[in-house]
Amino acid sequence: MKIMRFITLATAGLSAAGLVSCATMSTSHSTSTITKADFGKTPEGQPVEIFTLRNGQGAEARIMTYGGIVQSLSVPDKNGKFADVVLGFNTLDGYVNPTYLKGCPYFGALIGRYGNRIGAGKFTLEGQAYTLAGNNNGNSLHGGLKGFDKVVWTVEEAEVGKHGPELELTYLSKDGEEGFPGNLKVKAVYTLTEDNALKLQFSATTDKPTIVNLTQHSYFNLAGEGQGDILGHLVYLNADKTTPVDAGLITTGEFADVTGTPFDFRKPTAIGARIKDPNPVLQYGPGYDHNWVINKPLGAYGLQARVVEPNSGRVLEVWSDEPGLQFYAGNFLDGTLTGKAGVAYQVHTGFAMEPQHYPDSPNKSNFPSVELKPGQKYHNTIVYKFSAE
Repeated sequence: MKIMRFITLATAGLSAAGLVSCATMSTSHSTSTITKADFGKTPEGQPVEIFTLRNGQGAEARIMTYGGIVQSLSVPDKNGKFADVVLGFNTLDGYVNPTYLKGCPYFGALIGRYGNRIGAGKFTLEGQAYTLAGNNNGNSLHGGLKGFDKVVWTVEEAEVGKHGPELELTYLSKDGEEGFPGNLKVKAVYTLTEDNALKLQFSATTDKPTIVNLTQHSYFNLAGEGQGDILGHLVYLNADKTTPVDAGLITTGEFADVTGTPFDFRKPTAIGARIKDPNPVLQYGPGYDHNWVINKPLGAYGLQARVVEPNSGRVLEVWSDEPGLQFYAGNFLDGTLTGKAGVAYQVHTGFAMEPQHYPDSPNKSNFPSVELKPGQKYHNTIVYKFSAE
């Protein structure tokens, strides 16, 4: 394990609150810092910590060791007013109690081993058949019953680097965990850059052929968490095609042109403009919960999406080297969960942008491979860049 670069604050009040400064860096604006605090214990008794990354511009991201979850993310609007723009809970209990598990929204979570759905929870790799937990209408979703979003990650390093405050988490997913083959060593590095981007770098190695598809599952509301629905947000998606799904939300293996359909976001369009269009593939969602095929060469890094909230002027750009993007409009939020501002999360009060490989790729030979072999290294970069206009 790497040595943690911590500097304990002398301030008694902070020590009493369980808060520790891990690192600092001065900038022309203010000081970039990382602090940590206790955030409770899991039902099994494992302690959980939360790290606060703050850059020199005043932006702030709070990340838990439980599930690698982005618990809050505060960025400025066009007037310089800061607001938390991701959905979530104020306490660990919100993420581990039965209500959360039943609703399974995956607020802010690091998703693995396989983001999105695998049809019937089955796949064959190197001639060997594997069966996973059918936790979503018989399909495997987001890693199974206890995916990477429901384990406690190990902190390897927390420091302020040349690009901003940075947190490195690791996890060993053992051979057979949730039905997946191979001992998978995973590393996740979170950086809050000085230009107000949250950069995530995922990497993994295995000792046995396996499949990997990691992503991030924050729900965004650029007006601010708890500030109404997201239907007025304007979305641009850099994609000419989608991978359509059947009634069970499993990809058919086809590629569909977005022209003339409610899936065409090549010109900025309000999320709510066509979300109730009778298009049957759209209403399988019901509403947006689909994968777009991003216009770039396989493995190339580029812009996937741009979202604008007109009133606040906040802008979110999504950049990644992944081939696909799952855009989800919070269709299954139903008011049963209450967020950080004390407001119930109703339908469409947050949206997710999840860079990833295509859903059900292990069962679709015409999709880019998600296999990882011994000696190879998986790598995935996701950047959520914020600005205002």
